[in-house]
Amino acid sequence: MKVTVRYFASLREALGASETLDLPQGLTVGGLRDRLIAQDAAHAAALARGRAVRCALNQEMSGEEAALADGAEVAFFPPVTGG
Repeated sequence: MKVTVRYFASLREALGASETLDLPQGLTVGGLRDRLIAQDAAHAAALARGRAVRCALNQEMSGEEAALADGAEVAFFPPVTGG
């Protein structure tokens, strides 16, 4: 299945705006994050499990247990604070 991954804020600076990946069926958002972490050093540093990273699936806030489907869009971004 094809999935588009988008990055925002500091993650965008580290990894670029987006990428499209071919992934196996049955993967979750958390599984996608783990695959990205294993991909290379830049992804490992930006998406490390110790870092606070939020995710959205198809433009709705999501947990890492959410299942991916063909054509899905996943966004990763750091938590945002306001003032």
